[in-house]
Amino acid sequence: MIEMDPSLIAIVVGAVVALFIFFYFLPVNLWFTAQLSGVRVSLLNLLLMRLRKVSPSLVVNSMIISTKAGLNITSNEIETHYLAGGNVSRVIKALISADKANIPLTFKSATAIDLAGRDVFDAVQISVNPRVINTPPVAAVAKDGIQLIAKARVTVRANINQLVGGAGEETILARVGEGIVTTIGSSETHKLVLENPDRISRTVLEKGLDSGTAFEILSIDIADIDIGENIGAKLQTDQAEADLKVANARAEERRAMAVASEQEMRSKAQEARAKVIEAEAQLPLAMAEAFRSGNLGIMDYYKIQNIQADTDMRESISRPGDKKGNDKK
Repeated sequence: MIEMDPSLIAIVVGAVVALFIFFYFLPVNLWFTAQLSGVRVSLLNLLLMRLRKVSPSLVVNSMIISTKAGLNITSNEIETHYLAGGNVSRVIKALISADKANIPLTFKSATAIDLAGRDVFDAVQISVNPRVINTPPVAAVAKDGIQLIAKARVTVRANINQLVGGAGEETILARVGEGIVTTIGSSETHKLVLENPDRISRTVLEKGLDSGTAFEILSIDIADIDIGENIGAKLQTDQAEADLKVANARAEERRAMAVASEQEMRSKAQEARAKVIEAEAQLPLAMAEAFRSGNLGIMDYYKIQNIQADTDMRESISRPGDKKGNDKK
């Protein structure tokens, strides 16, 4: 077995490591590929990219793709967008697609859209191939009280100039739903809407609902309209039930007040009877006192007795039921 000199092994390992570090910081093969593709980039720029923690392969490959597509993009622009946290590959694809479709889009605009959090390549694709957005069922009530449930298909394409700061699909859906509700609600009868569903589309398009959004509405088509509940009749029924409950409550209140008033009158009658009985109980004592004081004579007493007897007789004559009962006895 041949023994290797430890110092020689160390030299070989050091040389291999040095070569690896050299080609890592100076990617000669990448530089050679760029030169063959017509991209002018120096080895010094590639070294500085490594030191700035920028992927040289990403920058060079992006420059090669853009150059072959006829775009004039510098390495500094790509590096700046990469360091800002942007998606360089999607931006380059978006620029190439926009250039082929004759859509005006600059590198500055594309990077701004990308850094704003939107997919710039997807936006270009929507500009070329419009997207169809299906709205959820929108319920509205016509003036005759009949509910209609409509579904619409909104065809939109991206508005490149409004992608930064423009509203998204949710705003489009909300505005279209508002337009459907307004159109149905302003119709005299639900039959008018069923006969002319395109009236909804025309009314909604005339409102300019895509203002301030990242999309341009191309068309609004009513996919389906269903008849829902008779909201007017239901509201009238609910109102009648509520009125009935109020009337019952007021009648119950009046009945309770009448019962309370009756009980109060009975209490007052009983109180009056008690006072009469109390006064009658004091009468013999008063007569005895009158006899003692000489204010009442015997003849006066007999007159009082005669009057009392005459009163009892008149009361018995006025109550024939009591008389018949006495006759039976």
